[in-house]
Amino acid sequence: MFAFVIEKLSNWFETAERSRREAYLAASSDIVQLEQRIRSLETNGYSL
Repeated sequence: MFAFVIEKLSNWFETAERSRREAYLAASSDIVQLEQRIRSLETNGYSL
């Protein structure tokens, strides 16, 4: 039961983080800025 709750919380946090990253990328004003943001996420990790 405890493992189930931990798994659900983990999934929830992963979904929230993915949505946050997608919103960050979607806010790019042009393709150059989008590529810079993608590169930044790849090199600096996925925490914003």
